[in-house]
Amino acid sequence: MARRPGPTREGLPGDGLVVGHRVARGEDLVRWYAELLAPLGAVRTRAMFGGHGIYVDELFVAIVVGEMLYLKADAATAARFQAAGSEPFVVESRGRKTTMNFWRTPAQALESPAAMMPWGRLAMGAAARKVSGG
Repeated sequence: MARRPGPTREGLPGDGLVVGHRVARGEDLVRWYAELLAPLGAVRTRAMFGGHGIYVDELFVAIVVGEMLYLKADAATAARFQAAGSEPFVVESRGRKTTMNFWRTPAQALESPAAMMPWGRLAMGAAARKVSGG
């Protein structure tokens, strides 16, 4: 599969450029994120809460908010995201901040489906544990 322009540390969404290419926006960006996760299983997306949810094999594994991809994490996986320099998704409402169990995808994972695989597997594991109650 050919490498598509996706966000990198040198050009995060909103910067407008990634190594000389335009960054995908909106629905195109959601489609790119879905393609990155496609090797893990059947992917579907759903508009929700002003962003999008991404499901792999019916597991809710990611959200797209403001052009950023956040992957599902839990107590077993959050440290891996933190070690990669990621930050959790934080929602602010009525003056209260709530940290969600979704972490910003490491920049290198956005380069190709192969680079996304280990991170996507972590997200699928966290989503599966949530569904099973474990």
